[in-house]
Formats: sequence, structure tokens, C-alpha cells
Amino acid sequence: MSFLRIIAAVALLIAASSASPALAGAKVGQPAPDFTVKTFDGRKIALSELRGKVVILNFWATWCGPCRVELPELDAYVRRHRGADLVIFAVATENSVPESKLRPLANVVSFPMVTRIKGGGYGLVKQAVPTNYVIDKAGVVRLAKAGAFDAQSLEATITPLLAEAAPAVVAEAASR
Repeated sequence: MSFLRIIAAVALLIAASSASPALAGAKVGQPAPDFTVKTFDGRKIALSELRGKVVILNFWATWCGPCRVELPELDAYVRRHRGADLVIFAVATENSVPESKLRPLANVVSFPMVTRIKGGGYGLVKQAVPTNYVIDKAGVVRLAKAGAFDAQSLEATITPLLAEAAPAVVAEAASR
């Protein structure tokens, strides 16, 4: 094998190994990879338990200005849509502050803050915070993007998903 072919093969291996896990796993229009979160109150919740609900995974950091604006917007949206089939999980990035300093915030927001997430396919899109994943009631990824939601984009993106009917399998199970 020529030296140039070896270099090309190594470059391909490096590129493949550095691909973002978020892009490799959670793809818009595809079924969402399962995950399990552990919340500040100690609950473990798997995505598979949330079928029939719209799920937002919000990756944020305390040092991130847009994140500090977005969290109150998410909280206000949840409060306006109380009783809707909506679950938001706020996942603080590893380079944020310790869990003990986040606990007061976790006690006042109207959605669970997460201490840990397990499962492939979720992470920072373009290595940016905030990063949001939106999963519809059927378990399909509808949005995976870097950037903050504001009130208007939440209404435009999430409200139509909340209006969609739950998948038939979920609706049948709920009626039993």
C-alpha cells in the first residue's frame, strides 16, 4: 500500500472516530434512541416510558448566556401548557457547576433537572449549548439543533406536536 493511501485511510479512521455521537444516533425523522435519565429527586425515567408524550432534552450550562434566558422560557411554556403531554429534561453539561449548586434551581423549575443521562445518540450538536432534541409522541426525533428556544419558537415547534394524536398503541394502552 502506498504512503498516500495509508495517510488517506488513517484520515478516514480519524474522521469516523471523531464524528459527533449526537449526529450518529439521534437523527431528525428517525426513531429516537432510548435513554434513561436520573433526576435530582432520584427518579430514573426511560424514554420508552414516555411514549405518547412530547419530550424535550435540553442540554445547557450555567455559564451559557442563552441558556440562562432559555430555561425561564421553558419553565413558562410548561406552566402555560400544564396538563399537556409534555416532558422536558434539563441536562446540565459536565463543565457546569456541581450538582449541589444546581439543586436550588431544580427545586423551582416546573420540569425535571437531570443529574445523569445514559444512552447513545444524545450530546451537544456542533459542540454548542444550548442543544435541544425534540421527540414526538410516536418516539420520532423532530428536532436536533444547537440554539435556544424563545417563546415564539416554542409555540411554533412544540404546540403543533402537542396537538397531534398519540400513537394508536399508546392510546389503546391508556384506555385499559
